[in-house]
Amino acid sequence: MNWLEVIKLRSAEKGSGMLDELFMSMSKADQRGLVKIKTYRHAALDGDLSVHLYWESKQPEQNGSALGLCLAQTLKEFGLIDHSVWIEEKGGVCACPEIRSNGP
Repeated sequence: MNWLEVIKLRSAEKGSGMLDELFMSMSKADQRGLVKIKTYRHAALDGDLSVHLYWESKQPEQNGSALGLCLAQTLKEFGLIDHSVWIEEKGGVCACPEIRSNGP
C-alpha cells in the first residue's frame, strides 16, 4: 500500500539551513518502507515549508511514522505544524481527458 505523510510548517523565519540539519539527523531513524522524501516551499511565504514522506508498506501508520513524528516534533520549535497521513486511492490517476491533456 502506498501512503503519504505530509508535514507542513508555518514559520515567520526562513529555514535555509534548517532542512540540512534535520535530514542529517533523520538518516539515523528507522526508514523501512520509505520510498522518497520531497520538500516544497510556499510560492509567496518564505517561512512556509512542506515535507512529503512517500511510503510503501502493508499498513499505513494512521498517526504518522516514527520518522514523521520525530520530524514534526523537531520542526515545532520553528512554528506551527500540521501533520497528516494520506492513503493513495486505487487507480488514483484522473480519468478526465481534459486534465490529462493539459498536464506535464
